[in-house]
Amino acid sequence: MSSSKRIIESHDIYHGLPTFKEEGLTAIVTGANGISGTYMLKVLGQHPQRWKKIYALSRRPPYGDLPKNVEHIPCDFLESPEEISSILKAKGVKGDYAFFFAYIQPAPKEGQGIWANAEELISVNKSLLSNFLEALTISKTVPKAVLLQLGGKYYGVHLGPGTPPYEETASRVEFEPNFYYTQEDYLKEWAKKNGTNWVTTRPSLIPGAVPDNAMNFVLPLAIYATVQKHLGLPLEFPSDLRAWEMTTSISSAQTNAYLSEWAVLTDSAHNESFNACDDSAFTWAQLWPRLAARFGIEWKGPDLEADFMEITMPYVPPPRGWGPTATLKFKFTLTEWAKKPEIQKAWKEIADANGLKMTEFADVDRLFGFTDGTFGFSYPLLYRYVSLPLDVVDVRVC
Repeated sequence: MSSSKRIIESHDIYHGLPTFKEEGLTAIVTGANGISGTYMLKVLGQHPQRWKKIYALSRRPPYGDLPKNVEHIPCDFLESPEEISSILKAKGVKGDYAFFFAYIQPAPKEGQGIWANAEELISVNKSLLSNFLEALTISKTVPKAVLLQLGGKYYGVHLGPGTPPYEETASRVEFEPNFYYTQEDYLKEWAKKNGTNWVTTRPSLIPGAVPDNAMNFVLPLAIYATVQKHLGLPLEFPSDLRAWEMTTSISSAQTNAYLSEWAVLTDSAHNESFNACDDSAFTWAQLWPRLAARFGIEWKGPDLEADFMEITMPYVPPPRGWGPTATLKFKFTLTEWAKKPEIQKAWKEIADANGLKMTEFADVDRLFGFTDGTFGFSYPLLYRYVSLPLDVVDVRVC
């Protein structure tokens, strides 16, 4: 066990955060307008002495007011490495560390699930990563470490029940191609070739306050509750009792960002993979009454006698290697709900009355599809850490 000591500090509700001696660092944050990139900018921006310059790379500007040490540079990672490199050179981008959060969710084919198009997921998301990494090589700005955020699909949770709690040392689920595996392998090969370090993180469901994100399950919840209140209707749970009581790990975007900063600045964390979660047991049964109370409306739990639509997970046996697969049940989906004319009319009224930028649901399937998937989960999605390096921590809260 290390004999080193580290002072820890608190920021708002986040406690036990490590401090660092480093100063004058530069960082590159990709996907800077998404949920994870937004919070990475927020966390790094809290310490301008530590991070003197943060380059935010994304096609669209990041959300909200940017810290003074952040510069947004428009960049499309589907362009060639040479084109990306020319942008980096022109803007003088030099990153001591890089955080890769860029992600594209291709639209599924009619009647398919959100992650059914595995090959397209691999093609587009590998291109995002490889184009960026090769651009770093070409522009001769290879960071000391590159952090790549993966997720729960690494454990095959989108294919059926596994063996929770999921640990970083778990074997890959090779039922079908997985873009996380492709990205991870590419990053490791690139890091070795360029004499640098890699880190990967694997969050679960990521909540956060951003206005538009295909993987943010709380934004559709807020929209649903707001419209139901506007119409004088209760907050009705869309799935069954099993999903209502199922336990899931949650990975808040800000917690993930603190973990990511720690991982790149801690030498013993380099070339390792880390689960990312808040270490809290989440169930819809606990959240639903509180969400309804927050909006001042009534609520309804799961209907025990509903005529449910059922979706059976595709593999028998499932990722756990034995037994039956799982079935997800829905009384209705938010995607169906949001397409109703009366719901779209209600949202337009709400948007007009409150001066909202999103006056209509431009892409209903993209906006609500991920949250629909979280509603139906009928098997646990629980994490456990096994890879954290051991430190002796001097617990003095600043």
